[in-house]
Amino acid sequence: METKYKEIIKRSLEARKRSYCPYSHYAVGAALLDSKGNITIGCNIENASYGATNCAERTAFFKAVSEGIKEFDAIAIAGGKQGEEPVDYAYPCGICRQVMREFCNVNTFKVFIVKSEDEYEEYVLEDLLPKSFGPDNL
Repeated sequence: METKYKEIIKRSLEARKRSYCPYSHYAVGAALLDSKGNITIGCNIENASYGATNCAERTAFFKAVSEGIKEFDAIAIAGGKQGEEPVDYAYPCGICRQVMREFCNVNTFKVFIVKSEDEYEEYVLEDLLPKSFGPDNL
């Protein structure tokens, strides 16, 4: 595996530690790799008004886009019970998949679903969001 992918896997696990999840106690971290090799991390940020909660994946994307970055190669996502190591895979929700679709090539953008630095699944976005609707449909 390429070093850049190993790094985002590691960083997604580290980003979980920044999670603000006082309601679900389910901590998620994401590490987003842009086309220039830079990494933007995100964590889930919950809110007492649940609809105002933001997922780790969207946090990473919104941070990057707000800094002018709009081309991405991969994301790693790790989630599990707060204060514990992940024991299962945490797949992105539908809204996060759609945000990825807005900015990423469905055939080349890699999505790593992470349990540990050695345990992960690898997909391309098309695997997780088949027959999607995006900017090229307009």
